[in-house]
Amino acid sequence: MVLRLSLLLTVLFALWGVAAPEHMNGVASAWLSYTISRFGWFYLLSVFGFLVFAIYLAFGRFGHIRLGKEDEEPEFSRLSWFAMLFSAGMGIGLVFWGVAEPISHFATPASQATAPESAEAARLAMRHVFFHWGLHPWAAYSLTALALAYFKFNRGQKGLISVAFRPLLGDRVDGPVGIAIDVLAVLATVFGVATTLGFGALQIESGLQMLFGVAPSDWLTVAIVVIATALFLLSSLTGLSRGIKWLSNLNVALALLLFLAVVLLGPTGFVFDTFTTTLGDYLGNLTSTSLRMSPFSQGTWMANWTLFYWAWWVTWAPFVGMFIARVSRGRTIREFMVGVLLVPALASFAWFSAFGGTALDLQLFGGVDLVGAVKTDVSTALYVMFQHLPGGHLLSLLAMLLVIIFFVTSADSATFVLGMFTSGGSLNPSHRVKLIWGVLLAVVALVLLQSGGLKALQAVLIVSALPFMLIMIGMAVSLYRALDQEERDGRRREIRRLRQLEALERQQQG
Repeated sequence: MVLRLSLLLTVLFALWGVAAPEHMNGVASAWLSYTISRFGWFYLLSVFGFLVFAIYLAFGRFGHIRLGKEDEEPEFSRLSWFAMLFSAGMGIGLVFWGVAEPISHFATPASQATAPESAEAARLAMRHVFFHWGLHPWAAYSLTALALAYFKFNRGQKGLISVAFRPLLGDRVDGPVGIAIDVLAVLATVFGVATTLGFGALQIESGLQMLFGVAPSDWLTVAIVVIATALFLLSSLTGLSRGIKWLSNLNVALALLLFLAVVLLGPTGFVFDTFTTTLGDYLGNLTSTSLRMSPFSQGTWMANWTLFYWAWWVTWAPFVGMFIARVSRGRTIREFMVGVLLVPALASFAWFSAFGGTALDLQLFGGVDLVGAVKTDVSTALYVMFQHLPGGHLLSLLAMLLVIIFFVTSADSATFVLGMFTSGGSLNPSHRVKLIWGVLLAVVALVLLQSGGLKALQAVLIVSALPFMLIMIGMAVSLYRALDQEERDGRRREIRRLRQLEALERQQQG
């Protein structure tokens, strides 16, 4: 039922976009305005709440609980585990926004009291980049992942979002309520991943234009998406261990190579200074930034950036959460939460310090107009920056290759997880189901790109995130209830064991 309903709704959306793209774009924009004006506060409070809960889980009384059997060892090495977390959870976005976002905030600061394109604007820009790509997204991922892993490996439940609600809803999760929850999880995943694939297609297209003079066109966009889809379907059909693990490791190696090249060829000292200063700014302003709306100025910056990102991370949470759960068996909750919450966030901080720091150095002190490049086309900003570094052409080629592989790994993981969600939670969904979802992801990405480009991607994403935000809150409550019950049961067992030992000692003494 979940498969049929999800396919029906996804196909209807795709047909709507093909038959009436302007109408779909208009409706999405109207719903976007309504969602932001009425529920913007809810997005901020919810994601901040996820972060607080994630920190509690990492350092609280449930940390000793192991995902799986008490003596179970992790399936993957720690290095491979980190690689898969990083590739599945961020991917294309790091490359797409690595230069574009800091420069965008530099040109249009979040605070109207900050002068655009000033030193203060640069500092504020980097702080907000850390905010958008730091602890908050991984808190959303870790919450969903932990709930799925715990109920799958410790309670023997199916690999479905709905089963996490059993402590709250009981057997009702096996009926229409559970089906509705799983369908919403599937739709959130489809729109979240399709948005990311849209970003990837735009950046590949810009790379072809700047490196080889290939003129952008609708047919070029279609060709890019079709070829990338063929690649990730090939990877998906090879299976998790061979396909996703190999590509994830390759991805991290390429990303590390590009990162080191930018650090060494760019303003190295400036990059490290940027990292240190921004980390302090970020941690010192974490709470106020997390809860910052703009009711008195009626500005649009928060809607265009923070709400967009929170929606993006929430729509990615079901698929990334399921994938993280799948590869995290055998780890304790403390190890799991610290690993998922901190390690990828630190990697993102380092990445943006290198790319954003280099871009701001060129803009402030190198006479390079990256602001103009971003205002013309955000997807070209990275390539424009590379033109002003030694070996820029080679770096651009490497970046485009990295985007392609990130495209493949993100969609690869998504087709696997969508297959699980629509196959009753099976850890080995059929090739046919994965093939169907792979094709539909590509179609939805193309529909969104053709109906309104970046704006359409953002509008559909923010609107589609709202219902799954409610589901995530329910998951948090249900998970806490289940862990609390296990902890109490464990204490009771320990008390009984100690009493039995005391009774045995008295018998022996008597």
